Amino acid sequence: MLMDVPRLFILNETIRNLYFHVSMWFVMMILFTVSLVYSIRYLSGYQYRNDLYARHFAETGFFFGILGYVTGAIWANYTWVTDQGQSLGSILKEPKLIGAAIAVLMYGAYFVLRGSFTDLDKRARVCAVYNIFAYAMLFPSIWIIPRLVGSLHPGAPGSDSGNPALNFNDIDSRLRLVFYPAILGWALLAVWITTLKIRIDLIKDKTLLHDESHS
Repeated sequence: MLMDVPRLFILNETIRNLYFHVSMWFVMMILFTVSLVYSIRYLSGYQYRNDLYARHFAETGFFFGILGYVTGAIWANYTWVTDQGQSLGSILKEPKLIGAAIAVLMYGAYFVLRGSFTDLDKRARVCAVYNIFAYAMLFPSIWIIPRLVGSLHPGAPGSDSGNPALNFNDIDSRLRLVFYPAILGWALLAVWITTLKIRIDLIKDKTLLHDESHS
């Protein structure tokens, strides 16, 4: 190893998961925000291309949300269950985990909703409105409510000081040398994947390309 990881109490070597779990949640929020923008743009001009962009950015954001949830659950198992002796029942009742699950499921419902329409225009309009609603619900379910109640997760009342958060007093500055580039790297990868999917769909839909090129 070139450099020993700056450990914190309770977390120890598992603090490396900061580069995955937290970074992936950041990327999820970035992609959901971009998807929201395209949904709003669709409602303002009713161009199918904007609905296509909104869908694909939401899909990739949903994928990274699942990855963030899984890596967070694994992290919780090692730090809360194994090291702190918390019961599995208490972990499953964690407000942060419940809120994160609700947020991910709301976007899962977005894709179910898309599959329930055969009319393209109606599907795009309804899903654009739902996308705005789902994005608005992200903040109370992930960022607000879990911080108002007792939780083991960082940032909540009663959380242990050994857990890392975005507060500059919580993590070693050396971790940020990898943490911030990790967010950028995951974000660029996610955008690249999304743009590839969009290009494939646009190539398949030659009618869309022809219509919008003459609009």
